[in-house]
Amino acid sequence: MRAVRTGTRGRRAVPWAVVGLWVAALVLLGPLAGKFAGVQQNRAVDYLPDGADSTQVARVQDELPGGESTDLVVVYHRDGGRLTAADRETAAAQIAEVERAYELSDVPRGVPSADGSTLMYPVSSTRPGQDEEAQRAFVDGVRETVGGTGGLSVEVGGPGAVGADMDKVFDTIDGTLLTATIGVVTVLLVLIYRSPFLWLVPLAVAGAATALAMAAGYVTHELFGITITGQSGGIMTVLVLGAGTDYALLLVSRYREELRRHERPYDAMRAALRGCGPAVLASSGTVAAGLLCLLAADLNSSSGMGPVGMIGVLAALVAMTTLLPAVLVLLGRRVFWPLIPAFGSEPKARRSLFAAMGTSATRRPAAVLTGGAVLLGALALGTLNLGGDLRQEDAFTDRPESVAAMRTLAEEYPERGAQPITVIAPAGDADEVVERVRKTEGVAEAAPGRADGTWAEITVFATAPPESAGETRTIEALRDTLDGTGAHVGGPSAEQLDLARSEARDRTVIVPLVLAAVFLILVVLLRSLVAPLLLLGAVVAVWGAALGIGGLVFGPLLGFAGTDPAIGLLSFVFLVALGVDYGIFLMHRMREESLNGAEPEAAALTALRTTGGVIASAGVVLAATFAVLTTLPLVALVELGLVIAVGVLLDTFLVRTYLVTTASVLLGRRMWWPGALSRTPEREHRERHPEPV
Repeated sequence: MRAVRTGTRGRRAVPWAVVGLWVAALVLLGPLAGKFAGVQQNRAVDYLPDGADSTQVARVQDELPGGESTDLVVVYHRDGGRLTAADRETAAAQIAEVERAYELSDVPRGVPSADGSTLMYPVSSTRPGQDEEAQRAFVDGVRETVGGTGGLSVEVGGPGAVGADMDKVFDTIDGTLLTATIGVVTVLLVLIYRSPFLWLVPLAVAGAATALAMAAGYVTHELFGITITGQSGGIMTVLVLGAGTDYALLLVSRYREELRRHERPYDAMRAALRGCGPAVLASSGTVAAGLLCLLAADLNSSSGMGPVGMIGVLAALVAMTTLLPAVLVLLGRRVFWPLIPAFGSEPKARRSLFAAMGTSATRRPAAVLTGGAVLLGALALGTLNLGGDLRQEDAFTDRPESVAAMRTLAEEYPERGAQPITVIAPAGDADEVVERVRKTEGVAEAAPGRADGTWAEITVFATAPPESAGETRTIEALRDTLDGTGAHVGGPSAEQLDLARSEARDRTVIVPLVLAAVFLILVVLLRSLVAPLLLLGAVVAVWGAALGIGGLVFGPLLGFAGTDPAIGLLSFVFLVALGVDYGIFLMHRMREESLNGAEPEAAALTALRTTGGVIASAGVVLAATFAVLTTLPLVALVELGLVIAVGVLLDTFLVRTYLVTTASVLLGRRMWWPGALSRTPEREHRERHPEPV
């Protein structure tokens, strides 16, 4: 009796110890988590690879006298008529006030448009330096100083204004994304669990995992200098809540089953962890390995997203396999009220939707598999309708003032670009470089700027509008002309060009790495070569179809003017890694049933019946969390969220339910080749008991 009591006290002490350790860790790590947002970098140059030409320009500009410059363009415009003398006097007075209030690099000079309806003033200051808050304050101050009256409109644009508007968006992303995601997950958990209390447990644990991930992300940045952007920080939050909730759904579902078989919650939880633990570990390991492949990316933003995303997934794994079980054990069966699973009871017999779907699919498996493959292939054709690379001025879903100014400049000054191209040349060769630049086709104007003993800055304006095909040709012509001189060509448009080229390079390198890493993990887990190939082929098909749906929606329905260059690579990594998750849940159960002697068709149907509901719930939650990205005011995040959400739903309800199941039935035991499960019972018997000679 004493031994029993001691064992009972020990079982009670373990959950309390786990909760105590988590509370202590959150108290210690809380201040570090609060610093996570402060280390995010959102300038375009922060996304670029270290060796890019435009990156070299940005670094040299930071070292020139005064440091980094914040460049604006103040645009005075009278719609439908010429500017009046009073308009010009108003503009001159306001610009003079800006000059008195701020240390400007040069005296602003107005440049009138050909039809006299517009007057633009380039305004530049080095006083804010690299301080993003100071840069934003400068932009806001200029906007407060200038203003139009009586039909005269005034807009502040230029690279500095675009950057300030982008910073404002990123400042709101973390809070908006976290609030919206928690709201979506809460609603879905209430509907799934049908309990007024149970949904609070995984949600609270996910909050603890988010704090852990933010603290770990900050420490990783400080130790290794990885680039953390607003985009990667937001996606980390989605991964923690989405993947964490998926793991919670799987664990709670298995725990509910085990409570009917075990009297004590502690014993039921141990059995649940033994049952679903390997699948959860393999699932999280697959996602982490896929994300870690992003370290090979040339882009700083992509290479930084790899470890940041991995930290989010691992934080979710740790929380859902330690803190969640401890809290559930301490709360006991009553947390499931009103549907409390009593010891020794049987669950209510009800017709399984997924069993019915699986049965219908296996009646004509070849036809179902062929039809599904044709459907995915047809959807993938939509990728042909994807727009060109997204321009910076089209990056917002709601047009801010800086973008409106750029549009006005493009319309009113068709003979020259309104956004400067920056050339950095060795100081001793500056005059020669200026002459070469002026003779380059597509250059409207070139003027020397700041200089020190090593480098000289040259401001160049193209004849073509910013980020147009004509300006791209001018940038390429400048780089060809200045090749061998030691000069570098940069500026906002050159940065966007280097971003697109680096993205193309990263796709060719990272896609094979992700496929190889995921394949190896699946081979080890499933002990087969055929099953991993089937799962990988399925998720790649889902990625193509989801991207194709994006091509049919982005431009025609949402009116987006382009596609973010990063969407192909990032959506591939996330859909392959996350999609294989559900395949692991299904295949792991299918393999378990086969090991217990079930025939291939029976194993497939049993696996679908027992895991289908959990996979469907997890898929809906994960899709909903990524769909939250579509509510943000940045086109790149809307596109990424939409593609991943659609892909997860396709994977959950079409590929897992129908295509993988029917392919498993058609392949039979060959699915587990060359493992022992691929052999027929007769063959196994002959191998174990050979006939005597």
